[in-house]
Amino acid sequence: MYRYLLNYFSNRFLSRWVILAFDIIIVAPLFYIAYLIRMGFDVVSVDRHASINQAIFITALYFLFYLRFRPYSGIIRHSGIKDAIKIIKASLVAGLFAYIISYLSTEVWFDEPRFVIPKGVIIIHSLLVLLVLIGSRLVVRAVFQLATEKVGEIVKVAIYGAGSAGVITKDTLLRDKKVKYRVSYFIDDNKSLNGKYLEGIKVLKPGKIFSDEVLEKSEIKEVIIAIESIDSNKKNDIVETCLNNGLKVRIVPSVEKWVNGELNPNQIQEVNIEDLLERPAIVVDNHYTKEELKDKVVLVTGAAGSIGGEIVRQLISKEPKKVLLFEQAESPLHDFRIELNSDLVKEFPEVELEFVIGDIRNREFVQNIFDLHKPEIVFHAAAYKHVPLMEEYPEQAVSTNISGTKNVADAAVKTGTNKFVMVSTDKAVNPTNVMGASKRIAEIYIQSLNKIQHNTKFITTRFGNVLGSNGSVIPMFEKQIKAGGPITVTHKDITRYFMTIPEACQLVLEAGAMGKGGEIFIFDMGKSVKIYDVAKKMIQLSGCNYPDDINIVFTGLRPGEKLYEELLAHKEGTVPTYHPKIMVAKIRDVNYATISTEIDDLLLMVNENGYEIVRKMKLIVPEYISNNSKYEELDGQEKKSI
Repeated sequence: MYRYLLNYFSNRFLSRWVILAFDIIIVAPLFYIAYLIRMGFDVVSVDRHASINQAIFITALYFLFYLRFRPYSGIIRHSGIKDAIKIIKASLVAGLFAYIISYLSTEVWFDEPRFVIPKGVIIIHSLLVLLVLIGSRLVVRAVFQLATEKVGEIVKVAIYGAGSAGVITKDTLLRDKKVKYRVSYFIDDNKSLNGKYLEGIKVLKPGKIFSDEVLEKSEIKEVIIAIESIDSNKKNDIVETCLNNGLKVRIVPSVEKWVNGELNPNQIQEVNIEDLLERPAIVVDNHYTKEELKDKVVLVTGAAGSIGGEIVRQLISKEPKKVLLFEQAESPLHDFRIELNSDLVKEFPEVELEFVIGDIRNREFVQNIFDLHKPEIVFHAAAYKHVPLMEEYPEQAVSTNISGTKNVADAAVKTGTNKFVMVSTDKAVNPTNVMGASKRIAEIYIQSLNKIQHNTKFITTRFGNVLGSNGSVIPMFEKQIKAGGPITVTHKDITRYFMTIPEACQLVLEAGAMGKGGEIFIFDMGKSVKIYDVAKKMIQLSGCNYPDDINIVFTGLRPGEKLYEELLAHKEGTVPTYHPKIMVAKIRDVNYATISTEIDDLLLMVNENGYEIVRKMKLIVPEYISNNSKYEELDGQEKKSI
């Protein structure tokens, strides 16, 4: 019977007018009680006739201000701080007006008994109204929570952060209908809070909560980070400590991401590897990029890829006139069109999108697209980038990464494109593989092209591995973890620079806006991270243990793979820009006629065997020294520098 009634009323709520009626009905008897308190409970001294008239006046006044501030509009069982604030505002303003009218009636207007209320009675009454209305809501909420307490396993958690975000998180967890949570502790670095209680829950400092004694006694399974504007280094330390103690970690999103200003239990996210970058997140002021891109015709090659797609998403928000999405892969472009039409297009309907299926290796087709649409800005993200595959098929790296880039760059010059921004890679620096060398040759070509003409400004951007991008180790690790392992890592000491896709694309747009032509922009990616450490963290974040549940297997370096990546060649230095995370590499000049001839000769060799192609690439890029590759035997041969 109890469960039946609970289920029956769980989705039924009192009308707000019923709540208003209750609130107003309470006001009158509380006024009489306030009189008694003021008179020391001497009933005889209370003028019954005057007090009744005064009660009617006070009730009417409260009614008007309750209609104004609407403290009755909330759901009683879910009453919170905002509801209490509404009650406080309505009650205090009503009490203030009663005080003013009583004063004016006595001193200025007329001595009308119904308006001349003792000042002490007004103050006591206001406090009683606040106490009863807020208290009644809290009682109803507590009773409802007890009545609806879920049957089943209790998930014991600790909330890291004893501020307002922590309290809100606690309230959110307790009203979760799917999981029965019990908040055992708050954790906070503030020493003055250590050992104190917050809403009945003890606050402990991190050093104590993570002791074996407390963890074993409390049986905490999970820690939820609820700190506003948390520093990334601090977040990493907290997560690391929790994972090392076998605790699951989740994090409360920033207030801006809450739905209608309220935190929902489903919004408390699991920490993912992107949250654990070894540096603060890069923040870019998009003032310059919006000025640069607004009302322009922009073309993006590789537009359905992980980098090209994010560039498109960020471009649309800058309100260009038209975005041309140039892509060779049909299905990804089709899926991307559906995504954009259901999301960003609705938000920015004035931005025209043109979806182009084509291959940058087709010179005539590329030129036709440029002639037809005359793009003012080009972001060139199309490329082959998988190192082992390009070692096997160097002709494809040459055909796409070099010839394709040349086709797009030449078309940009011919049609008078204002800016050409190429997305390059740190693997182009002192390349040890075909892919990196092909990107370096493409860099050299567009830099030399920048010097012989003044219509198009050619800009290059270099960055390292992008978390979650096609070809990144992260998606592969995720699949291996879901399959139960093992995770495969090429070498225990291999390191890489990492940034998120949105960060990388923000910096590409910013570099494109600041570029004057001929620069190679490199991004400050912080310190490099061991892939082995990333793999271990991902295993722990999945709730598994390493190596008991999921092991890590070392497979050996792949052909052409480096142990570590570089952002600058040995002969290059950097010049700072106005953005602290973007620098300009100082590079050697290359004559356009020379590099153009060398590339033309290279392109004539695409049907020859891989050794001849790579030999030619090594002549064009003298610093290209193969590593763990069959092409290492070519490095002993005499080289010339262009």
